[in-house]
Order: sequence, then C-alpha cells, then structure tokens
Amino acid sequence: MESTGGAADRVEGELSVQIKISTRHGHLSEATQAKMTTKLERLPRLFERLSAIEVTVDLEHKDTPTVDLRVSAEHKHDFVATERAGDLMASLDGSIHKVEQQLRKYKQKVQDHHKSPGLRQQGLPDELESAGD
Repeated sequence: MESTGGAADRVEGELSVQIKISTRHGHLSEATQAKMTTKLERLPRLFERLSAIEVTVDLEHKDTPTVDLRVSAEHKHDFVATERAGDLMASLDGSIHKVEQQLRKYKQKVQDHHKSPGLRQQGLPDELESAGD
C-alpha cells in the first residue's frame, strides 16, 4: 500500500483551506496533483467555512479509479463523496459535483433556518392570547 501526500494552503483574507491528496495502490505525478488541487480550490467559493479537503485516490483498478472526497467545515460538519469512473479526472469531477450539491443543500438549510422568525417575533396566535385571560 503506497501513499503520496500533497498539501496546499489557500489563504483568502483570514480563511485557509488545507488540501491533502493521498493515493492507494499507485502514485500520482506532481502535475496530476496540481490539476486536482486547482479543481479543489474552487470549493471554498461555494461555502466559506471549509477548513480541510482530503482526497484519497484508489488506483487498485487502473481502468476505473475511485476518488473519495472528504470536506471538513466549521462546527464538525463533514461532507463525503465517492465516485468511480473510467478516468481519474472524471472520478474527481463526479465527487466534487456530489460534494457541491451537499454544500449547497447545507448552506440553503442554514440560511432558511436564520430567515424564519421565532415565536416571539411572529407574535402569539389569537387562541393563545385569549386563553391567558
């Protein structure tokens, strides 16, 4: 079991996302790792609170590489996707797409939660007001 690790830090203002690429059953060239890092660096644009991105490439089956993508965000939220395709970059693109969907759904959920007013802001319903008299 051979493993290769590459890391890159992206700093935007105060935000820093660490990207770690590891490989099982093979080796990735520096150029391939650089291409993968470039694609992964786009994820923080979608959701600002990302802290780490881990990619594991399994090359056991050369014709269908598997990409496991784990994205960690603040408050212990992890987004995980696995994709197997006929090409390494297609596997990476598929797993990135899955994580993007998860991030969009989570971000929408958080935004909707903050938009809905609480009971005190809505006012009490008429039934509750008359029951107190």
